[in-house]
Amino acid sequence: MEERKPKILLAEDDTNLGMVLKNYLELNDYDVELCRDGILALAAFRREKFDICLLDIMMPNMDGFKLAEEIRDVDPDIPLFFLSAKTMKEDIIQGYKLGADDYISKPFDSELLLLKIKAILKRNQELNNKDEEVHEFVIGSYTFNSRLRTLGHNNETHTLSPKENELLHMLCEHKNDLLPRELALKKIWGSDTYFNGRSMDVYIAKLRKYLKDDPNIEIVNIHGNGFRLVVKDA
Repeated sequence: MEERKPKILLAEDDTNLGMVLKNYLELNDYDVELCRDGILALAAFRREKFDICLLDIMMPNMDGFKLAEEIRDVDPDIPLFFLSAKTMKEDIIQGYKLGADDYISKPFDSELLLLKIKAILKRNQELNNKDEEVHEFVIGSYTFNSRLRTLGHNNETHTLSPKENELLHMLCEHKNDLLPRELALKKIWGSDTYFNGRSMDVYIAKLRKYLKDDPNIEIVNIHGNGFRLVVKDA
């Protein structure tokens, strides 16, 4: 299935600039809706789902500042850039006060704009992925919530330390599969030095102790490679 292209709302009343920018962005794999005034842009925003908005300020019927306010009322989190010939400090400050992620003065370098768009869309994707990360796990007869750092068993709850929590979370993500030693060390301890490795072994021993009341759970050491959180069917 073809991957969905990021969709951009471009509100720009300069016909030539609007078309040039639309064509440039489309050549770089973006889907662009070009609107020539604020009212049309707002209607498009309410009608379709966009990933980022690029707004001129001086437009007929509704200027970019008012359009930004209306957009923010609908979606407070959507990335929003102002593209404007208005370079007074007061205008730039107003743009950022309205929640702009960037204020780009005309004339601007299209390649630089493209890089900024890519960067902010990547940031948002990473944030969305983090929000979608699984935080609740069932490990045999235990329940584990990595957001709260709690491990529950038989109506008792134990609060894990930050490193215990991160290590158990990674083991759960690799349940019944290999968690590479180097991967865990670099993500949790920052490097895979000998001393960090000894420290991780201590934390593995702690997790084994916490999980010992269920005989169907085992953290297996795969010598030289890493660990497996093995959970057998009861």
